[in-house]
Amino acid sequence: MLKTLMGAALAATMLAGHALAADAKTIGVSIPAADHGWTAGVVYHANRVADLLMKEHPDLKVIVKTSPDPATQANALQDLEVQGIDALVILPTDPDPLVNAMKEIKSKGTFVSIVDRAPSTNDDSVRDLYVAGNNPALGEVAGKYIAENTPDAKVVVIRGLPIPIDQQRQDGFDKGIEGSKVEILDRQFGNWNRDDAFKVMQDYLTKYQKIDVVWCQDDDMAVGVLQAIEQAGRSDIQYVVAGAGSKDMIKKVMDGDKMIPVDVLYPPSMVGTAMELTAAALYDQVPVKGTYTLDATLVTKENAENYYFPDSPF
Repeated sequence: MLKTLMGAALAATMLAGHALAADAKTIGVSIPAADHGWTAGVVYHANRVADLLMKEHPDLKVIVKTSPDPATQANALQDLEVQGIDALVILPTDPDPLVNAMKEIKSKGTFVSIVDRAPSTNDDSVRDLYVAGNNPALGEVAGKYIAENTPDAKVVVIRGLPIPIDQQRQDGFDKGIEGSKVEILDRQFGNWNRDDAFKVMQDYLTKYQKIDVVWCQDDDMAVGVLQAIEQAGRSDIQYVVAGAGSKDMIKKVMDGDKMIPVDVLYPPSMVGTAMELTAAALYDQVPVKGTYTLDATLVTKENAENYYFPDSPF
């Protein structure tokens, strides 16, 4: 009788194990390496949410891979594909060179979520879900603030990288200043990097004797911009408008820093939102396909405390 019970228990355990194995799922997460503050935030939130999801779903495996460039990321996608994934969450370093790799993965029935950077065609066949900040609004909110507060401003612009979302932000900014007397003196790429932005700003300071306002797309670049202005001892620049919502810039807004009166939100935690929605699609059969767009909130001294997270890496 004891042997029969033990045999039945063993059989039940084996069946449960097979059922668990059958239900086991894997989400691959492919994101840029932490080459500046915003992407450091992306890596932080990807790993944070991966841990949370695996605790919530004991049969779930989340693999997070970081890549510094499109070629390395293409290799990472191949590796994830070989490992066998049920879903892919990808924030491309540059989306267009990775379109074919993403299509290949999706063609095998894998649920694909793209975060932040969509291919220039924004082809629905590449993905099931698109989660992003509002890139046109990020530029438009900044442009409107400058046009309303400094309507005759001479402005220099520091762009990000030559990829689609950069153009979306530029188009939004131009819409924001439309009808005003704001004059754009120059636009150069700072590659979302504080050192590159520092060099671009140095160049601007040499070329232009009077600059009223600087618009740069990224809080990390704003650090380099402020350093260049301080080193040059220039007092003509009234303020800098950046974006992302880094804790350092939010703190400056909170403290009433005249050089950083506002910031525009573009949270790196959006990768975590995409991961959570992807898990919901796998486990709860929630209809999450389509586009999920986050607001580009203007952070001011009055609301800055709501967006200040001192323990965040960014």
